Formats: sequence, structure tokens, C-alpha cells
Amino acid sequence: MKAHDGMYFDGEWRPATGPDVIEVVNPVDERVIGQVPAGTAEDVDAAVRAARAALVSWAATAPAERAARLTALRDVLAARKDEIAETVTAELGSPLKFSQAVHAAVPIAVAGSYAELAATYAFEEKVGNSVVHQEPVGVVGAITPWNYPLHQIVAKVAPALAAGCTVVLKPAEDTPLVAQLFAEAVHEAGLPAGVFNLVTGLGPVAGQALAEHPDVDLVSFTGSTAVGRRIGATAGAAIKKVALELGGKSANVILPSADLAKAVNVGVANVMSNSGQTCSAWTRMLVHRERYEEAVELAAAAAAKYGERIGPVVNAKQRARVRGYIEKGVAEGARLVAGGTEAPREKGYFVSPTVLADVTPDMTVAQEEIFGPVLSILRYEDEEDALRIANGTVYGLAGAVWAADAAEAVAFARRMDTGQVDINGGRFNPLAPFGGYKQSGVGRELGSHGLAEYLQTKSLQF
Repeated sequence: MKAHDGMYFDGEWRPATGPDVIEVVNPVDERVIGQVPAGTAEDVDAAVRAARAALVSWAATAPAERAARLTALRDVLAARKDEIAETVTAELGSPLKFSQAVHAAVPIAVAGSYAELAATYAFEEKVGNSVVHQEPVGVVGAITPWNYPLHQIVAKVAPALAAGCTVVLKPAEDTPLVAQLFAEAVHEAGLPAGVFNLVTGLGPVAGQALAEHPDVDLVSFTGSTAVGRRIGATAGAAIKKVALELGGKSANVILPSADLAKAVNVGVANVMSNSGQTCSAWTRMLVHRERYEEAVELAAAAAAKYGERIGPVVNAKQRARVRGYIEKGVAEGARLVAGGTEAPREKGYFVSPTVLADVTPDMTVAQEEIFGPVLSILRYEDEEDALRIANGTVYGLAGAVWAADAAEAVAFARRMDTGQVDINGGRFNPLAPFGGYKQSGVGRELGSHGLAEYLQTKSLQF
């Protein structure tokens, strides 16, 4: 798609107030493929004012009509799914098949799920002599990351619109083109002017202005824990609601009874998916000491198959960050059994699929989020040791447990301090709540729990 040279707010594309632009780079060949405006605080203010002006009318719109508009949006996105996939591939570097299957298909499904929820959700209930009413929280500032650019947009914007909120979106500066495509889809679907607004720009400028704006009632942010902490502090000072989906260091616990080959192969695939740029990736594989070396051999062989199958990381800074973690892991005593820091290609921001063995819980690579195709394998002595290691980070976003008996895996999963656990390779469910414990965030996305984040409660007594 051709990039717009303006911002989308109040139902039309308008010129940016400042002259600065952000270049969009294809991570595969490092070629500039477009540019978008670098929004200012003035641009953010104009977008928020448009959202505020549209709020009363949209909040009063019947849920059935909001559902119809979301259905129309889903249909427009579905009609443009090939363009979505091609756009994400161009600005993120994701292989086209993965972009089609995940980056395009998943947000279309999520948009459809919120169209259905808008029509069926119980916004009111009778409790004794009271009527408990759920109403929109107000203007939402949505700040989204680059790793799943359209999915994260839809996972915030769709429930906000279903709830009756209006939205100002500030997408990641690395992947703004698919955000502009989404704005086009909103316009084509016929949503009222001001209900959805888009400001492209840098986080410290446009993102900060959006988080701090006094007329934004809720900030929904997905990104690093460090930035989430700053947004939380800003919102706390203003007594403003936040939804924060932050970092992860998820444990993939393989209990002794599990099918080891299947658990390892699926675990490696999970880490390598999207070039490791997934906050919920199972980046710590925990294996019983008696089967540890077998697991290491399986993981190294599995990782080697991904050498030509995964895309690059998003930019040069991220590539340097990931390589730095690999170097630190080896320096702290980890054994490199696959991949490493050597560039797999002459051009592009590629990182070799990497497996580190003999990782101990206190190592940096076992504690900090790397956000690249790097797997750390840790050994444990018994189930209690495995649980201690699994719960032994500041994060608690996701995880996995494998056992011959699903009930055994579930019993272990219930003791994990994390928001979502896959049992024996459980499939992604777009209706299940997603979000973290501890420093992995506050609140939930997806399904009815995701919709509830954008509502506030009023009780009427009779």
C-alpha cells in the first residue's frame, strides 16, 4: 500500500502539524519502503478532541448497531487480507505464509469475535433491588507494538468500540503502514467520524502525549515492562485506568512422563515463531535431569531446520540486542548448541535460530526477555524444583506443561504464577483471556474479559 502523508482523525486524512517523518524499513533487505508523519503533541490533541466529540453519540449507539459496524469492519479486513499480509511482510519481514496465517487471519477472527460480543454481551443485570449497568469508560489511548502489528491494534480497538468507547491509536513506528491500512478499513466500514483516530509518531513524543492527555480516560499499552512502568506511573498520578500487556519469560515445563520429542519440537517451533518476537513465547525449556541431554540434542536439531524458514528481527537495534544476550549467555556459562551471533545472511536483520544449554536460573538469559529466536534449556531435579524455576522470574505471562496424563499437567499448571498455560500443546483460543501476572502486566485482552477492560460499572438502586 502507498503510505499516507497525514493523520486520520475526525473521519478524514489531515496534514500533520510538524515536518518530521519516520522512514519505514524492510528488515529483509534494509530498504526504505515508505515514510509516515512523526506526530506531535498537537496532532495527538487534535485526535483526542475528535474522539471526545464523538464519544457521547457512539456511547449511546445501541449495541446491535455497534456490532453491525464491527461486522462491516471485519468484512473489509477480510476482503483486504492479502494486502494486509503483504504489508506486514514488507515492514516486519515476516515470511508471507506466516503473515497470511497469523498476522492477517488472527485479527480478522478477533474482529469478528467482538462483533458477536457487542450484540450478545450483558451490559445490564439485575442484582437484588439494583440494576447494574456497564457503560464505556470513555476515550481510549491505544499504544501498540510492532511484533504483531494488526493483531494488537484489533485486540484493543475492537473491544473498545464494542464497549462504546472512542479511540486514538498510536502504532509502533516500525510498522505504521498496516495501521494506516486499518484506518482505511475503518473509513470504508462506515464508522462515524471521530470514533477511531490514528496518529503515527515516536513513543517519547506522540505516545507520551497520548498517555498524559487529560481527556484520555484509559491507556491500553502493549510493549516492554520498562515503558509500561512509566505509563502506569503517569496514569496513576492522574487516577487514570490502564491496561498493560508487558514482557514475558515463559516456562515450557516438560514433565518426565511427557512425549519428549513432541514437547521439544513444539517448544522450539513456539520460540522460533515470528522470529522469537512474541512476548508469550516459551523461551525457557525445563527438562528433568535424566532426559536433559536427549532434549538438548532434539532441540539443537529442531532449531537447525529453522535457519532458512524464519524472517529477520525488526531492526538493527533489535538484532544487536539479541546477539548481545547470546554473547552474555555464553559468557555466563551457557553452552551454545545451535545458532550463535554469526550473521546468517549478508543483508537484513537476521539472527540465527539459537539454543543455549546448561542454563541456570540465575543467568541473565533465564531472567530477562530477549525477544529473538533464542531458547534457553534448564534442567530440574524434581517437580518442586521445576515449579520453583518456572515461577522464579518477575514475569508471569504464559507457559506450557507437558505430561502423558493431561490431569498431571493441569495440576502442575494450576501452581504456576502465570496468566495463560498451554496443556500438551493446546491451541490458541481468540476468546480466552490473555494477560499476565506480576510484571507481565495489568488487565486482560481477548474475549469477554477483554471487553470488560473498556467498561465501567454503575449501579441503580430501586
